[in-house]
Amino acid sequence: MIDFTNAIEEFNNYKGSEKKKTLIYNNKKYLVKFPDPVREKNKNISYINNAFSEYIGSNIFKICGFEVQNTILGKYNYNGKEKIVCACEDFTNDENILYEFENLALSTNPDKKIETELNDIMEVIEESKMIHTEETKQKFWNMFVIDSLIGNTDRHNGNWGFLLNKNTGKVKFSPIYDCGSALNPMLEEEEIEKINETELKNLAINSYSCLKENGKKINHMTYMKQMNNEECNKAIKRLFLNINIDTINRFIDDVEGMSTARKNFYKKIIAKRYEILKEVYENIK
Repeated sequence: MIDFTNAIEEFNNYKGSEKKKTLIYNNKKYLVKFPDPVREKNKNISYINNAFSEYIGSNIFKICGFEVQNTILGKYNYNGKEKIVCACEDFTNDENILYEFENLALSTNPDKKIETELNDIMEVIEESKMIHTEETKQKFWNMFVIDSLIGNTDRHNGNWGFLLNKNTGKVKFSPIYDCGSALNPMLEEEEIEKINETELKNLAINSYSCLKENGKKINHMTYMKQMNNEECNKAIKRLFLNINIDTINRFIDDVEGMSTARKNFYKKIIAKRYEILKEVYENIK
């Protein structure tokens, strides 16, 4: 596992809630995310496991054929304590600028505050003159399907977007980034070891997106099982055969610094969601 302790540090200019540093490693810039102290009551866990969630979630997207931010799982010694961190390579540069969806939403309709209501997001995508509507819809729903597989509960309007090439003026959907809220990062080792099959199934099914319909958060699995959204159905048809569950399991098995219990938990909960996706795919293909 790479030790980032002595990497060159720059002033941090990245947003987001996690503790983070901007480090230079092998002449590349990385946003390095640290485990945040848990502030929830009645939680014995000292830190959330967002580094594992970020690293594994991002790589599952990659396994499924997405363009993804490069991530490295590593360690960092801070005040004598070794912490597991996830280094996320900066895919922007002087030529390519990231514009998050929330910025596009602000510029599209100045009379309306856009949050995560699905209809509002689709309206922005359809109205904006700066992006390709159909391509963006496809990539948005592709992202939704894999976020559902990994149980990403925090794909809000500030962690997906577009890359603008300043020289050519071309805009494209950005690489996938910010998967730290996937795979139940708040669960501690003792909880994972005690989870039975019924509890595991409930955790797999009861994963909610940041997206809302009529003010209520969308349940990932229920939404796809209902098959009411044709754009989502098309994304499932496009993506399902790209989800290689054996490759995902091998990848998880090879992750350093993570307990066997957590690895098994991740594989099992992904398998539960995969079976639901398979059922939907069989019904719509």
